[in-house]
Amino acid sequence: MKEWLTFFTKDAVLIIDGMALLVIAVGTFEMFYRCVRAALVPSATGRELRDAYLRYARWLIAGLTFQLGADIIETASAPNWDEIGRLAAVAVIRTFLNFFLEHDVLEARRLKREEAEAVTTVR
Repeated sequence: MKEWLTFFTKDAVLIIDGMALLVIAVGTFEMFYRCVRAALVPSATGRELRDAYLRYARWLIAGLTFQLGADIIETASAPNWDEIGRLAAVAVIRTFLNFFLEHDVLEARRLKREEAEAVTTVR
């Protein structure tokens, strides 16, 4: 029974890591395109670049979440203190990164809402 669990765990970790890679790669390619476009198009505004950053942050948050899930599954299948310590360090780093990315997203939403309210009150 344990052999089957180990077999499926390795496959699941590989698939989930692949999903995380795909999510982060797609987000990175999109961000690259938007940055180049913002740099080359004279009419581009800072708001477009900020919106691109926020969208990229969402892609990264999703990818980091998948990677953490894969690490948890991998460690649960064959826990030893070395792997548990590595998982803890990775989880802490990803959690802090995720926290700050989400904080930036919320802050940008607040600024966007305030800008929209300012435009509405001016009219």
